[in-house]
Amino acid sequence: MGSRWSRAAARAAAIGLLVAGLFGGLHLDRLRTDQPAAQFVTMSEAEEFQLLTAREHEFAAARSIRRAAGSEAAAVAAKQALRAATKARQKQKVAITKAATEKAKASGAFAGPIPSSCKEYSGNRATGCAMMLAAGFGIAQFPCLEKLWDHESGWNHRAENRSSGAYGIPQAYPGSKMASVGADWRTNPATQIKWGLGYVKGRYDTPCGAWSNFQSNGSYYPRRRPIAAVASQAT
Repeated sequence: MGSRWSRAAARAAAIGLLVAGLFGGLHLDRLRTDQPAAQFVTMSEAEEFQLLTAREHEFAAARSIRRAAGSEAAAVAAKQALRAATKARQKQKVAITKAATEKAKASGAFAGPIPSSCKEYSGNRATGCAMMLAAGFGIAQFPCLEKLWDHESGWNHRAENRSSGAYGIPQAYPGSKMASVGADWRTNPATQIKWGLGYVKGRYDTPCGAWSNFQSNGSYYPRRRPIAAVASQAT
């Protein structure tokens, strides 16, 4: 009886080991079968990440190109606008100069072609032109002032008439009158021009008014004959 139970227990244990081995083998096979799939999934995710990264770089490069193109287009547009504005200003200057010339001719005070700017002159004339504009006179007045002081001194700031004491570019007499503007009246063209413009404005309103009086009376100073200044040519 005891030997029968022993043989039955041995057969049951053997069957159990067989079943356990069968299930264990199936589990190992499943693990071996699933492992490549897991690797495939991991590799797909990595490739997708790389693809997304590459696309992002492409988008960034495209944005940079668009920004660069936009900046270049803006620069070109700015240059074109500047050229257009410069041409418009030039046309406006021409129109203003033409109108001023016609007005001067109509008033009888025309003294010659009206300059477009003071850059057409040099030396004391350039200084006089700039100071005249700063004093509130228009550019159309400068031909009159140039003619006036051409006759008086040739624009020489050291021009002197020893017989009358007239001195400088405006031939103030006595020359010491110009000390009211600056102590350097003997040597500084700007001091002389400033005094002369003040005199012209106070007596004749404008340089063309002074030039008109000069043409009528031979002088823009009252009750005196024209002064022949003794000096070298103005610079």
